[in-house]
Amino acid sequence: MTSGTLLYAQSGGVTAVINATASAVLQEARSRRVKVLAARNGILGALREDLVDASKIPLATVRALAHTPGGAFGSCRYKLKSIEADRAKYERLIEVLRAHDVRWFLYNGGNDSADTALKVSQLAAQFDYPLTCIGVPKTIDNDLAVTDCCPGFGSAAKYTAVSVREAALDVAAMANTSTKVFVYEAMGRHAGWLAAAAGLAGQSPDDAPQIILFPERDYDEAAFLAQVKRVVERVGWCVVVASEGIRDRDGRFVADAGGGQDAFGHTQLGGVASHLAGRVKDTLGYKVHWTLPDYLQRSARHVASKTDVDQAMAVGRAAVQFALAGQNATMPSIKRTSDAPYRWRIEAAPLEKVANHEKIMPAGFIRRDGFGITAAARRYLEPLIRGEAPPPYGRDGLPKYVTIDAPAVAKRLPGWTG
Repeated sequence: MTSGTLLYAQSGGVTAVINATASAVLQEARSRRVKVLAARNGILGALREDLVDASKIPLATVRALAHTPGGAFGSCRYKLKSIEADRAKYERLIEVLRAHDVRWFLYNGGNDSADTALKVSQLAAQFDYPLTCIGVPKTIDNDLAVTDCCPGFGSAAKYTAVSVREAALDVAAMANTSTKVFVYEAMGRHAGWLAAAAGLAGQSPDDAPQIILFPERDYDEAAFLAQVKRVVERVGWCVVVASEGIRDRDGRFVADAGGGQDAFGHTQLGGVASHLAGRVKDTLGYKVHWTLPDYLQRSARHVASKTDVDQAMAVGRAAVQFALAGQNATMPSIKRTSDAPYRWRIEAAPLEKVANHEKIMPAGFIRRDGFGITAAARRYLEPLIRGEAPPPYGRDGLPKYVTIDAPAVAKRLPGWTG
């Protein structure tokens, strides 16, 4: 057994494939005879010294994690501030890591998690504590810098495209006497990647979704309603996909749920579909239905993209390899080397180039009228949803998912009251 311990934790909103990354981390570490602990509920578990011995999880369960959605060890939305503002918490982290001989720390999350991993690496250096910190990418928003795409996005994108295509067939069948307009709300605070993925559901301008609204373009209600009217008069019905983060020209979110904030300090969104549906009904008089898939779009493992699963496991394996090689303050990133045929490889990206950076949709990916995707966007998106990786099903007709029952690690420090 290699001297020292590896600590793995999950952070932020979970995805259909974050457990595939966890599975790969555990399998790679075992193959290298490295002991692995996991923190319950992300960085909070580390602060609370609430750890489990992941090395004791049966191998069959570890492998089954690869097809199980959710976050096996629990996640959290908890953002550490600067080292100066939250120094006591960072020092507590170092104390916990030292108490359990943790030499490698893998934090699996998005932008804020990359920032946390970077700051922990900086503080460890200040304390002269030998620690290698790796940020492991994950987010359905696909907004991490440097990496070509983010594990979790491809499966959410596939779910979105499939759902929009299926719903469009329903709307088309009923439009003569019932619903004329259907509005689908996709996640995406500042970046419209997931909304853009809905564009894969159709090929021609008359195919659904006929209208996509992106955060990267100012929302103009008059232009939107005029476009809905044109589409309904031409096609007979209209499917709209709107990113939750669309804003007006003054920068205000179209759907701001009371002005509240989540634990990361981001405006709490939700409700843009209902708002748009109401405006269409009140202004144009069409019968409208709307949907907010919410957690469904990020947890739908049954329709996961095989490309996404493969990439999620690849970054997990690479994270362990980078950690053991001493590549501190880095993140395994996905480098696209070819569109056709689609090829990619894993490279190390400095966390300082990832943390607190955000990748939005390029202007060349959004149609000139602002209501759809371009051929360039289609070339980028299509490979990410390819392939199927269905979970095994039981005789009850339901997927055979697993839960973790790993033994807790005995605490060695006083309780944390922060």
